[in-house]
Amino acid sequence: MTHTNTQTIGEQILQHIFHHRRLISHTEPCGQKPCPLCLAPHMQKIQYFIEREKPIHFILPAFPAKSPNQKKVLSSLPDMGEQVALQFLQSLCVEIQDIYAPGAEITICSDGRVFSDLVCVSDENVTAYGREIRNIIDEINADAIALFNLEDVFLNLNFDQMREKIVLEYGESLENLQLLVKTDLNYRNLFNGIHRFLCEDYQALQPFKTRNQIKTECKELAYSVIQRSNAWSSLVAKQFPQALRFSIHPQPFHSEKIGIHMIKTLDQWGTPWHNAVVHDGNQFLLLKRSQAEKADASLIWHNDRPSHFHVADISQFITTISTQEAA
Repeated sequence: MTHTNTQTIGEQILQHIFHHRRLISHTEPCGQKPCPLCLAPHMQKIQYFIEREKPIHFILPAFPAKSPNQKKVLSSLPDMGEQVALQFLQSLCVEIQDIYAPGAEITICSDGRVFSDLVCVSDENVTAYGREIRNIIDEINADAIALFNLEDVFLNLNFDQMREKIVLEYGESLENLQLLVKTDLNYRNLFNGIHRFLCEDYQALQPFKTRNQIKTECKELAYSVIQRSNAWSSLVAKQFPQALRFSIHPQPFHSEKIGIHMIKTLDQWGTPWHNAVVHDGNQFLLLKRSQAEKADASLIWHNDRPSHFHVADISQFITTISTQEAA
């Protein structure tokens, strides 16, 4: 295959993926039509696989564990949100096969074990969540999806030792991260997003503390979450040096990471593990459990576990929520 052909195929694949791109901003032209600079960070890697006629390999640090905040989620186990997200990822790989015969494969690099202690999730819950993710992958026959986690790297260590080792070997200093948050807009956006998640959860888990106490404590936790998340990113990049990198966080236009939307959300940060799912028979929407309950959505159970909420019409449902929150 000629270089021109590999480049054309690579651009077609990226343009298809970018229909689902999760961006920090949609106000610039790149938000509507990706420019060559949007494609450039990924072209060399995607051409590596095309030239060798191998499936395009993506890695996605995601599916850590459910938030411990029961105002957000239905339980500590995966539900319809995770199932829809995994079905989307599998479908994306199949769609790429229509463009490029070898198709694509995605390795989910589950980061729940990396910072579970910082977000008040037990290692037992991380294990149970991961086991159910594997079950869903098997049930939906998602043969293009593989799993990778901390236990696959650090053998014969307990979980606390694994977390210490990843920071020691791959982590950067907290002082450097604090400087980046002050001077780099993208890092500031990332910090603010993680800090908001942490504050929401800790306010629900520690109602005896004031809002200011929670905000102050969660600032330090947010830096540590970013430190470990970056360390995990460095580790998986070493493990999978040729793979293209997906992210569940919104990204700048010309980032080396491709922010990816798996389900419709009310904001740019929503994920299945921080939300519940609403379904109207046609489409799915991620939002907080408390929002769905306040708007009188009907809870649906599956296999003796809460699965998702049902409403008659999601567009009308969003209007109802907006009206309630504005009141």
